[in-house]
Amino acid sequence: MSITTLTPRQLESGFPGSMQPFPFIDPDQLFAKKKAKSRVKHLVVASLASVTAMCLLAIVIFHGYVAWMLAYPYVSPLTSNPKAAIGLQYEDVVFPSHSGQTTVSGWFVPAGGSEIAAADASVAASTRTVVFSHGYGANREETWVPMYDLSKLLNGLGYNVLLFDYGYASKEYKAPATGGLEESQQLLAAIDYAKSRGAEDIVVWGFSMGAGTALQTALQTDEIDAMILDSMFIPSPEALFDNLNQFVELPRFPSLPLIESLIPLWTGSNFGSIPAEEVMSNDYGMPIYVIHGTNDVKADYETAEVVASVQGNPLSRSWIVPDGQHEMLFQVHPREYIQRAALFLSQVDGQLQTDKAS
Repeated sequence: MSITTLTPRQLESGFPGSMQPFPFIDPDQLFAKKKAKSRVKHLVVASLASVTAMCLLAIVIFHGYVAWMLAYPYVSPLTSNPKAAIGLQYEDVVFPSHSGQTTVSGWFVPAGGSEIAAADASVAASTRTVVFSHGYGANREETWVPMYDLSKLLNGLGYNVLLFDYGYASKEYKAPATGGLEESQQLLAAIDYAKSRGAEDIVVWGFSMGAGTALQTALQTDEIDAMILDSMFIPSPEALFDNLNQFVELPRFPSLPLIESLIPLWTGSNFGSIPAEEVMSNDYGMPIYVIHGTNDVKADYETAEVVASVQGNPLSRSWIVPDGQHEMLFQVHPREYIQRAALFLSQVDGQLQTDKAS
């Protein structure tokens, strides 16, 4: 048996390279690698943040543009006038809005305004006036209604007619659309103008948002004696958004709150200021004729039925037209439309004359 004795050996120079327990790492090199990784990480985070910020900015800009389009809709310029279109004499009129913040321009067509009647000095000035309240995206002509034909009908029935442009439709006195807030002030001014021209009995005939504006206006005055409301549209955030989605499909969130928050930048007012609930639930006391189609994709007929159902005046009524489309009821059913409107006006006039005599 042999015994081998190992004598300890001093390792002054450390482990030989082949016997290193782990690779040697240069601290400077390690710091440089960490710094490089940190720089890459910061660049990635900064890039993501920049892209996110740009996307958010693009979303805000897009919705700001949508809000601007709602405030300043494209409206075709006037193409004619009562004289050229239907042979009726008229006057260009301009007057300030009731609020004093905007200016209103329009046409005043006196009763008996044809050339033959105008030559007859015995024709007395009428004390009955119909003020037309046109729809959103249209002007005083509103050719698809068509407004000229109704003006000629009313002229033949002995009514003065006042047609005017809301601010968003005006070329000379441009103002933003406000969902009826400033428009109701413009309609109030139109009523005041009609009275200044001798009107004792005033009927407001509104279409689409112009009908909704007429209701907003009726909350503020007793000077309206009756209203005809065709294809009534009462603006609310949801109603405006649903109409917008027919042209540009947008998600309700975040589009609706974004548009709501950006609208005031262009109009100075917000959706929440529109008294939609009060407009729908109020009994206005006066005779109101609600005309609406069941196939109206811009304004549901159920809203029109609700408004009609709360009216207490015995002359108030509604005509819900099966398959009728938005503001196309006169064009599709001209004879019945005229007969119904003329009968309503006749009954209103009879009641007003009775009230005056009593």
